[in-house]
Amino acid sequence: MAPSVKRGTPAAAIQGVTLWRRIADDLEQAIMTGAHATGDRLPGEVEIADRFGVNRHTVRRALAELAERGLVRAERGSGTYVEPARLAYPIRSRTRFSEIVGAAGREAGGRLIAHAREPAAADVAERLGLATATPVIRLEILRTADNVPICVSTNWLVAEHMGDAARIYRKTNSITRALAHFGVRDYRRQKTRVSSALADAVDAECLRLGPGRPLLVVESINVTPAGRPVLTTLARFAADRVELLVES
Repeated sequence: MAPSVKRGTPAAAIQGVTLWRRIADDLEQAIMTGAHATGDRLPGEVEIADRFGVNRHTVRRALAELAERGLVRAERGSGTYVEPARLAYPIRSRTRFSEIVGAAGREAGGRLIAHAREPAAADVAERLGLATATPVIRLEILRTADNVPICVSTNWLVAEHMGDAARIYRKTNSITRALAHFGVRDYRRQKTRVSSALADAVDAECLRLGPGRPLLVVESINVTPAGRPVLTTLARFAADRVELLVES
């Protein structure tokens, strides 16, 4: 994890990341470690500016970034307050992002950010029960809750059966509905593996994180009721925004 900016660190010493984003990351870390609890009012702009040795415009941009991440809300004439904590995200045999986010009272979103038809790498082929280099469709999807980035997922499907998956996903904004379009009306998780990693530059930009911030990585294989693999996914969750709950 990238080190947080300490009290009194001058602006000139903060290198490698946009200044306002580095300040936002430091404040986010303070929120996640409990230094600022849900409902607390953050220090005022002048105090934050003095702490980091920056001007108030930079502080306002950092606070706006925190609001975009869903961590704080600004109340005119009163201050900036910490919003509710992490999204509880159950991992179960039928895990559906939109259902989980909706049940938490938030609005789910999904956007296709990249896609390709490509030969399956050995690990992807194994998960889908294919020969190495068999054509697959790769979908890169950014998922949000109340417009706050929650995870970036790489999804692989068998090209022979689902070659038009990118177009269908754009139309439906749902993996479940896209699979249904190709005749897969039901599917379940056969296997899940959870690990951790640090955000690279690409994932950090998508998730509005500083590079090197922690991610929860969920690798899964989804199969039909008959046991045929139809989808394998590598999802990277912003660790400060979700709490994974593994259910049996």
